[in-house]
Amino acid sequence: MALDKTFNAAEAEARLYKAWEDSGAFKAGANASRPETFSIVIPPPNVTGNLHVGHAFNNTLQDILIRWKRMQGYDTLWQAGTDHAGIATQLVTEREMAANGEPTRAEMGRDAFIKRVWEQKTRTRGNIIGQLKRLGASCDWDREAFTMGGAKGDPEAGNGAPNFHDAVIKVFVEMYNKGLIYRGKRLVNWDPHFETAISDLEVENVEVAGHMWHFKYPLAGGETYTYIEKDADGVEILREERDYISIATTRPETMLGDGAVAVNPRDERYAPIVGKLCEIPVGPKEHRRLIPIITDDYPDMDFGSGAVKITGAHDPNDYLVAKRAGIPLYNLMDTKAAMRADGRSYAEEAATALRIARGEEDFDEAKIAAMNLVPDDYRGLDRFEARKKVIANITAEGLAVMTQETFTDEDGNEATRSVPLVENKPIMQPFCDRSKVVMEPMLTDQWFVDASKIVGPALDAVRDGRTTILPKSEEKVYFHWLENIEPWCISRQLWWGHQIPVWFDGDGNQYCAATEVEAQALAGDGVKLTRDPDVLDTWFSSGLWPIGTLGWPEQTAELARYHPTSTLITGTDILFFWVARMMMMQMSVVNDIPFDTVYLHGLVRDAQGKKMSKTTGNVIDPIDIIDEYGADALRFANAAMASLGGVLKLDMQRIAGYRNFGTKIWNAHRFAEMNGAVGSNGMRPEPTAAVNRWIIGETAKVFADVNAALEAYRFNDAANALYAFVWGKVCDWYVELSKPLLQGDDDTHKAETQATMAWVLDQCLILLHPIMPYVTEELWGTSDDRTSMLVHAEWPSYGADLVDPAADEELNWVISFIDAVRSARAQMNVPAGLYIPVLAINIDPAARAAYTANEAMIKRLARIDNLSNAAETPKGAISVNAGASSFALPLKDIIDVDKENARLSKNLLKLEKEIKGLEGRVNNPKFAQSAPAEVVEEAKANLSERQGEAEIVRAALARLAEI
Repeated sequence: MALDKTFNAAEAEARLYKAWEDSGAFKAGANASRPETFSIVIPPPNVTGNLHVGHAFNNTLQDILIRWKRMQGYDTLWQAGTDHAGIATQLVTEREMAANGEPTRAEMGRDAFIKRVWEQKTRTRGNIIGQLKRLGASCDWDREAFTMGGAKGDPEAGNGAPNFHDAVIKVFVEMYNKGLIYRGKRLVNWDPHFETAISDLEVENVEVAGHMWHFKYPLAGGETYTYIEKDADGVEILREERDYISIATTRPETMLGDGAVAVNPRDERYAPIVGKLCEIPVGPKEHRRLIPIITDDYPDMDFGSGAVKITGAHDPNDYLVAKRAGIPLYNLMDTKAAMRADGRSYAEEAATALRIARGEEDFDEAKIAAMNLVPDDYRGLDRFEARKKVIANITAEGLAVMTQETFTDEDGNEATRSVPLVENKPIMQPFCDRSKVVMEPMLTDQWFVDASKIVGPALDAVRDGRTTILPKSEEKVYFHWLENIEPWCISRQLWWGHQIPVWFDGDGNQYCAATEVEAQALAGDGVKLTRDPDVLDTWFSSGLWPIGTLGWPEQTAELARYHPTSTLITGTDILFFWVARMMMMQMSVVNDIPFDTVYLHGLVRDAQGKKMSKTTGNVIDPIDIIDEYGADALRFANAAMASLGGVLKLDMQRIAGYRNFGTKIWNAHRFAEMNGAVGSNGMRPEPTAAVNRWIIGETAKVFADVNAALEAYRFNDAANALYAFVWGKVCDWYVELSKPLLQGDDDTHKAETQATMAWVLDQCLILLHPIMPYVTEELWGTSDDRTSMLVHAEWPSYGADLVDPAADEELNWVISFIDAVRSARAQMNVPAGLYIPVLAINIDPAARAAYTANEAMIKRLARIDNLSNAAETPKGAISVNAGASSFALPLKDIIDVDKENARLSKNLLKLEKEIKGLEGRVNNPKFAQSAPAEVVEEAKANLSERQGEAEIVRAALARLAEI
């Protein structure tokens, strides 16, 4: 069947993927011819998500490895699956419910809502899977797993997929019984919209315009002290009597929950009042709360007033100070971040707090948690409304720190007035990446893993080399995080997820069991139990992903065969949140590593190195890329930018270029087809012509380069080696150099060239297939009568012995000579179609033999009329070198020297002007400090490019001077 003029990716991709699936090409063990296994677990995408450029990049690299190993005959498994993505999926579902006018989650009730989410999951799951298939991902889709598979309401439970839910619950119960999981109050990131704790990964810290207010905390009983300020040399610059201590805050509403004011123990300004009480300057005057002034190393003496308020239940740093000092942690807000409206009156609560502050009354966690220190007229207010009211009340009472402001009065005269001191300054504000609301640090009851007790084996596995992290620099990050690990909060206040398997009786006693029946048995007959409503953090369940997807806790054949898995490819941003936790969890559960190699990559950015965002307008949809350029072009671009530890820049121009690369390969096969150079059947010829022996050697070289690159996870090196070989050596040089043999009268040379070209092109398809599966599979199936699809073709095993030194030397000289003549012609602006004479000034025997053996090819490709000898370079000619031989091109009567000299000189002046401007920017320290890193790098790259162009022009001018 003759090849079409072009490759129709839009038609072929769907057809080819269906053919692969229908043939079982991706099933575990397909094409296995050796006992070794190679397995990858896919980082499970959100079940209701869509493919983005990060997914496309990540999955391309996984597919390259799995296709390569499958062709090598390994028993491969690319384990597919999706994540239930608690908060994201609940968000998507509730948004759709609202859009449809359905009852709210609260109106539905938990069971009905969970059923509704299962419906959402079933309906939308195919989006992300379908998009991965369009990319060409060769997962074993028959083994697709789900992080909530088997849970209550799962419509696909019992279909043979792993019962992931039971595995997760089993691990929780076992860890609880070992004392590794416990419940306690801690400060967590709190999303007021979803009313749940969230992980650090789900927090986006965004710089926003903020304010810092300065307020006075009066000393109790009207006490005073001498406040002395000194400069850096110890010279006194201010002395005054004060009856207050000044603090600054960006969140005035949290003052209502202050437990203390802290100063640095080395701060002499406040030494006289350490240990005394001061008054929170807000709330009913008759019930104004008093708090102690304490010392701690946390306050920075040089920042603000050097004194900080300690609100332990609403700030991570304050929390640590309060814990060290035994200061009560007063929680001010409800789950929606409104000021609390529960509990006793403020008068009663303030009186109790005062006794605690004076050391007259003991307290415990439960007692403090029940106390509501929000004044009555603030209760129920939104936190930001409360902020406005706090500021207004303090200012009205005269307890705002004042400063002098210059203004113009009604008569046009300049005057000054006292105004509250408010600093306008940018602050980092935490937002939930899902709800987009401002996060609130919240002291709540949560479930925690005592990670410090299970971290040791995860550290040892990387230290002793059982698991390798690439790039190696990320190992330091891994060690630092695990060596300083905090308790891991694993509970979320959601409905969609694995519900915590703990029940409480009326006295608050806990009963942890896999089922309610087992929990009831632990509690005893007749004891009324209530299940904890929280669900497990998604990262807890996905921490079991490798073993859970292989059927654990059942001792399945797949678990025995494919675990530990081979390579995990994922982003550096989830090194802590997923990779480290999989290491900890699985070492704790099965005492074995989950994978032997972790390949970490950075964030995919745009061509300028900028982070993609909807706000910037530079988001790229990979499906749009596939629609326009085809999956192969996107995949090749992904591989080409995947330098280990490098910056990932997705450039649309490069993608377009790689589509052209696919077209180049297609056209080379059309040329081969028209010249009968098809049907190698895997048989490598043993040709006599040097050009054929040379290209076989070049194929062996690139095979070695590609293998070495993929073994070292240097996908970019593999892609670049293939691009240079296939486009440069095969489609350009070999196709051109072979034409005299294919179209000549020597039937022997013609036949061997046909066989050689057929074999070489087959090798190109095989080596390219892991990166560009679609166009290569299409060409494979249409260019010969094959016994198997390319996806299951045998990966080559030839070695360096295929390199013929004599042919290599001969053809490399021929190519260097043609290149040198072409370059000189281009520099001198010689008309492209004009054949010109060449003089051999000094040509060695090997070069003479190479020229003679390839004369027809050389004349055709270099546009040479004839080659004659000359003793020296005549006037009006320019010099050209190839190897140790030298030649001359007589151009005096062919080109207009003056015109070319003027053209090149003008070009050089323009380049030198650009270079001067770029050098001024690059060498300016202010530019390097203030400009974004990507802008600086771009300027350096432009400078280097212009400098290179200028050198070429100077060389051309120097050549003109010879004429």
